[in-house]
Amino acid sequence: MKNTLRAMSVALAGLLAFALAACGGTAGGGQDGKTVTVYTVDGLEDWYAKRFEEFKAQTGITVQAVTAGSGEVASRVEKEKSNTKADLLVTLPPFIQRAASQGLLAPSAPSGVDKVPAGARDPRGRYAAVITNYLDFVYNPKQATPPPKSWDDLLDPRFKGKIQYSTPGEAGDGTAVLLQLQHVLGDQGALDYLKRLEANNVGPSSSTGKLQPKVAKGEILVANGDLQMNLAEIDSSGGFDVFFPADATGKRSTFALPYYAGLVANAPHADNAKKLLDFLFSPEVQGKAVDTYGMPACTDVTPSGPRAEKFAAALKGVEIWQPDWDAVLGRLDADLAAYKKAVGR
Repeated sequence: MKNTLRAMSVALAGLLAFALAACGGTAGGGQDGKTVTVYTVDGLEDWYAKRFEEFKAQTGITVQAVTAGSGEVASRVEKEKSNTKADLLVTLPPFIQRAASQGLLAPSAPSGVDKVPAGARDPRGRYAAVITNYLDFVYNPKQATPPPKSWDDLLDPRFKGKIQYSTPGEAGDGTAVLLQLQHVLGDQGALDYLKRLEANNVGPSSSTGKLQPKVAKGEILVANGDLQMNLAEIDSSGGFDVFFPADATGKRSTFALPYYAGLVANAPHADNAKKLLDFLFSPEVQGKAVDTYGMPACTDVTPSGPRAEKFAAALKGVEIWQPDWDAVLGRLDADLAAYKKAVGR
């Protein structure tokens, strides 16, 4: 995770219990109704802390955040649909698309959302990207010598028991690993590769953020990640570097993994949630995305400064491709079943 708080994160159930206790027994509670509850994927904790304080100062509304892996928070919303507790869902693709397809998100029209590119927002208005991010990998530069550069390097026996990636289907970044390998090696090639990688893989992980401290400490040497979270952690405490594995021709590629936000259907504090969405898509707040090494989703905001430059430098020479998230969602269950079979889970 990107700081001590994130490194000490516990499972979703524990975090939810904390949120429940903090607001008198209901995740969306509060005696005066001046609250809004966000179920969110991890990665933005420090940024949230500052933005939510600013939001409270402007509106008097307290934001309660429940944090876990991207699949976990979406599943929680689904489980609670008969007794909705969350007001906003923030998670990665394809989990935001799946939540929308299940009727778990309601249309909203935040001010400024029209500045988000059409490909990064739902045409029916149920969700939109708030912060742009990208799939990457991290390694421990002191112990992983020479440093890994390619997908083939990760199969080297020197990494036996020293690689871990978050689980596809449970974590957005983990699902992204499967998609990236399908892009590079084809569907069957991706499965064959992941089967071979099991010789070096530590085992499942529902949260990508939990892997970064392991790499920094040398418990493992390589893990998947996302660029925003990783650059923020490097800036905070260091211990690892980012890389984008190259294919057999030496080409490096990746794709965007935005943080998407959507209004939860039947949200207990829908009006407060809509105000928070307006706040998150405002030019002022979008301009602060770079504070956490993210990029603004709105095209009318141009990031600048050392962090924006570091983000751009990390992506230099890396080919960016665009998944068809509707197609990904349509075949997700079949792909995950094939993955589990290939790796023996």
